[in-house]
Amino acid sequence: MAGHKLNEAQLQQALSTLSGWQIKEGKLYKEYKFDSFPTALGWMVTVGVHAEKMGHHPEWFNVYNTVRVNLATHDIGNAISNLDVELAKKMEEIYNS
Repeated sequence: MAGHKLNEAQLQQALSTLSGWQIKEGKLYKEYKFDSFPTALGWMVTVGVHAEKMGHHPEWFNVYNTVRVNLATHDIGNAISNLDVELAKKMEEIYNS
């Protein structure tokens, strides 16, 4: 699937379906909290497998039970794309399962 930059209306529509996500420094951003480091790490591994299948990888930072996620598509000039929204939805699905 090719990535294409989202316009403002598409971005706002996507944000309305992504609980807790926001635009921060031109990227989709969310901070996830987990019960423990192993739980956070397990979530990252599971998301990482899906990201690899998509060929689309997050920027993320983990300290203990917190994972901060930034999503933007490098191939289109670090803009937010349909791929970022798709990956964010997958992250939510995995987090809430």
